Amino acid sequence: MSEEREMRKIFKNKKGLSTVITTLIILVVSILLATVVTYYAINVTSTRVEEESLYISKQHAWVSSNNAQVAFIIINTGGRDVVIDKITVRGQECPWTSVYYGTTNETVTNDLTYQESLSNGTKITISDSKNVTLIQGTTSTDITLKSGYTMVVYIDDPDSLSLNDIGTTVGINIFTAQAQYYKECNVEAAS
Repeated sequence: MSEEREMRKIFKNKKGLSTVITTLIILVVSILLATVVTYYAINVTSTRVEEESLYISKQHAWVSSNNAQVAFIIINTGGRDVVIDKITVRGQECPWTSVYYGTTNETVTNDLTYQESLSNGTKITISDSKNVTLIQGTTSTDITLKSGYTMVVYIDDPDSLSLNDIGTTVGINIFTAQAQYYKECNVEAAS
């Protein structure tokens, strides 16, 4: 009989151990399942969402005795097209009719220079053999920039610049539906 009791104890212990192991297996499987579902959801959303990213460079502000100009380039480095809602210079919104812009998929290697006059059709040299033609903005429409493209922007006579500003720093804000981009430059004398 004692052998029978010993066997029952061993049998009971195995059953007790199997309950613990079963609980652990269920717990591990549920954690793995939750991890896989979370990873899948993050992967799906991150691949579907294309972020907006603009790179602004070659910014200049010039002042002459009768005119002021601001110029810069915008490169759309993000994965989506962008709508530029407004541009401000030193906090003053620039009307679209004073904004001249041209888009290209070429690299801009030349620095931007002061233009004596801006109009539709003004050509800006962006590299040794390439030009971009500027067009004047209209009051009824915002400006769009395709993904991977570069935009050359000139602002004619922004309200907030005068001869007294030469040598000071001016801030340029570019607003889109998703973000605001800020750059600073020193005001130069137009030559």
